Amino acid sequence: MNISIVCVGKIKEKYFMEGIKEYQKRLQRYCKLDIIEVPDEKAPENLSEAEMEIVKEKEGQRILAKIKDGTYVFVLDIGGKQLSSESYAQNVDRLGISGHSNIAFVIGGSLGLSEQVLKRSDFKLSFSKMTFPHQLMRLILLEQIYRGFKIIKGEPYHK
Repeated sequence: MNISIVCVGKIKEKYFMEGIKEYQKRLQRYCKLDIIEVPDEKAPENLSEAEMEIVKEKEGQRILAKIKDGTYVFVLDIGGKQLSSESYAQNVDRLGISGHSNIAFVIGGSLGLSEQVLKRSDFKLSFSKMTFPHQLMRLILLEQIYRGFKIIKGEPYHK
């Protein structure tokens, strides 16, 4: 299975980078993992609603340019559906069985995702009603992808 994480912005904090590298290493036995970073749009603190939409549009175009045709797309969206780790693993397992070998997870920037990216998604996934920094979300997502593969394979870890 080929898994891509398409995310806005770079990770600068060493502690996040170390955790991400650890899960990338662990995931090598289960899938081909590709983390694709697209530049975030520079914007001042106090944006109008219209200006926020423009920023999300520009970031959204960059995201969509990195998603290949035929890819099943999960977007991380606070308004999406919350799943248990087991339910998430079952969904991924079903995707693989039904021939979806390319899966992408999309993490937006600090303002969220554009309407075009949300429309392109096949599944809107929420980890919580809380808001997390996108750098931390990348680490949490990698851990859950790893946990999901352990569950699918029936291997110990997820208890």
